[in-house]
Amino acid sequence: MTRSLNVTWEDPVASFAAGKNLRGIDYMNEMIAGRIPVPPIMRLLGYRLAQVGEGLAVFECEPGEQHYNPIGVVHGGLAMTLLDSAMGCCVHTRLPAGTGYTTLEAKVNLVRAITAKTAGASTAVTAADATIASTTRRVSCAWNGVWLSSKMVRMAIDA
Repeated sequence: MTRSLNVTWEDPVASFAAGKNLRGIDYMNEMIAGRIPVPPIMRLLGYRLAQVGEGLAVFECEPGEQHYNPIGVVHGGLAMTLLDSAMGCCVHTRLPAGTGYTTLEAKVNLVRAITAKTAGASTAVTAADATIASTTRRVSCAWNGVWLSSKMVRMAIDA
């Protein structure tokens, strides 16, 4: 049976331009409020920025068939994308206006598979959160995990 998925998004360059003069946490809050469009990857994969604080970012996603790999479980890349987004954005919340960042390294431990069934109809949200573990002048480290029905399914540290 054929299925389809329609994805729309706004101009990412315009979104960046709108946020480059804001502190990182203000930029993230503007995205949550809908005043600045989210990056296209969030629309494509169907996840959202649910919460931010100083050194904290929480993303949520409802896993579905469109995220499945050839063996019938959610592709690990979805969880890694959530983790990378959470790690990067938790660092971004502490940055002054006009400052950028990138992921230097990420390590993922696969603990449990994610499927639409393991997520369950009433708890179909997988959440990824990250908090700052340590910061130096040039590098910040963030601990994070992907949570499903209060059980950790994947964990990473960005060092």
